[in-house]
Amino acid sequence: MRERDVFSGDGTRIRLWRTDGEGPDVLLSPGLGAVPTAWPVLPAARVHSWYHRGTMGSGRPDDPARITVRDHVCDALAVLDDAGIERCVVLGWSMGVTVAAELALRHPDRVSGLMLVAGAPGDSFASVLGVPGLPEDVRRLIGVSSASALRLAGPLLDSVLHHVPVPDLRSPLVSALRRFLEHDWGWYFTLALALGRTPRRDLTGVTCPTTVLAARYDWLASPSSVVGPVSGLPQARVRLLPNTHFLLLENPQVVVDELELLLDRVAAVELAVERSAEDLLTSRSRPRA
Repeated sequence: MRERDVFSGDGTRIRLWRTDGEGPDVLLSPGLGAVPTAWPVLPAARVHSWYHRGTMGSGRPDDPARITVRDHVCDALAVLDDAGIERCVVLGWSMGVTVAAELALRHPDRVSGLMLVAGAPGDSFASVLGVPGLPEDVRRLIGVSSASALRLAGPLLDSVLHHVPVPDLRSPLVSALRRFLEHDWGWYFTLALALGRTPRRDLTGVTCPTTVLAARYDWLASPSSVVGPVSGLPQARVRLLPNTHFLLLENPQVVVDELELLLDRVAAVELAVERSAEDLLTSRSRPRA
């Protein structure tokens, strides 16, 4: 894995990372503050991703308000442009689903396929506590209030979590935990509040092949909030798995298999479109009787 710095549209320095695979390019829209080792190895793809503004080497914007979903989409485009990628499959997890969905809606020419894992496309706080009968307004109030309280408690969280002893083990999960605990927690929950308040996106305009993985026991993104927005899409494949919000850690092979299947679906669609275009050109070039 390699890391380098690029500059987003507003001049914010963004640290990206990419793997050295030889497969198709895939843009990974990560969960907030997630590290590369939290993801399963995706051998069928060359993965491109980045660290959110103000986390893990990425700079904070000069304007503290530049942390909306549009700003994160600009960061994603900077990652693609740096690699010279015109169009690819986009994979999002948790709050990264909001960014992935926004990218597909605003720049459909850059997204050939979409994979959404355990996350709703906007209004993330209304997705928490998927208890039957609990209204979305109540969920949203609980989610926003909790994140706001944790943001205020940032200095206290830093003093505690930065000193949690983590075993010095050569394990991807341990490495991910160690880096995650090092966040500036006041800033982390500032990011969460800004991104989590993004209104729910209508995905009706998404026409590319789409895969959605929802977790039955997910208390951070209820299955209905994950599946509902894609229920009417013509090329959507949906799976409800017996996992929690962290299904990519609990069931990594499913993530790998579903990504490979999505890549195959995208390739089939692009081949069909190419052949249709060739047939159309051929028919137009034939002399009329």
